[in-house]
Amino acid sequence: MLKALLDMRGYGLRAIDKDLGSVEDFYFDDRLWRVRYLVADTGNWLPGRKVLIGQEALEPSQGEDHVFPVALTSTEVENSPGIESELPFSLEKERELRLFFQWREYWDDEIFIQRAGYSPLGSPCLGTVESSPMLLANIPSSLNANPHLRSANEMQGYSIRAQDGDIGHVEDFIIREPSWEIRYLVIETGNWLSGKKFLISPQWVRSIDWSRHAVELEMTCRKIEESPEFSVGKPLTRDDEASLYDYFEKPHDWE
Repeated sequence: MLKALLDMRGYGLRAIDKDLGSVEDFYFDDRLWRVRYLVADTGNWLPGRKVLIGQEALEPSQGEDHVFPVALTSTEVENSPGIESELPFSLEKERELRLFFQWREYWDDEIFIQRAGYSPLGSPCLGTVESSPMLLANIPSSLNANPHLRSANEMQGYSIRAQDGDIGHVEDFIIREPSWEIRYLVIETGNWLSGKKFLISPQWVRSIDWSRHAVELEMTCRKIEESPEFSVGKPLTRDDEASLYDYFEKPHDWE
């Protein structure tokens, strides 16, 4: 099922035995464009703690109730290793967190040693099947932080640069549940096209300059302007996706 990611901010997080709080942000892996963690606002329950809920622990969201069931107890969450409040946080802490909950490791040292801040389309593993988990001993000892985790909140508002000029900004993301793959960036064109919205697959992005908060596309403003418009609140069907891919002359990646 395809859903707008940022619309789910504020959804409740319900553990096996009690409510944990609500969703504050989403951290995604910029190599495979997949959400790795939901960031929980726990209110006064665990003050000063950044609580991350791995997508492995989530059941499908209950849309009508705006709640994510979490297959953990509140005691497990309370006793889990704490995480620093800002990205990029310690890779050692992330490793401890995943070991504590017995979530598999998803890192690959050949990818992690690449510089963060600028992600070309040709990055290893982008748009490919997920690589096999590496042994903990293979994580580079010189790497102090995970440079590939990104905040969805932070990326909202990044500028969109076409070949012939700026066209708008990132407004939202469309994810596929339950895999948590980011299928599309929702582009808001602002005043240039009276606030119209369009979809772009991350695989069609030429590069992202994280330091300058910019997404660069290998297409013109006109090409984007004439692409199928995205209607917020309307279910996105496979036919809609096919029309979008056909318009941009891209192969259907689900076939």
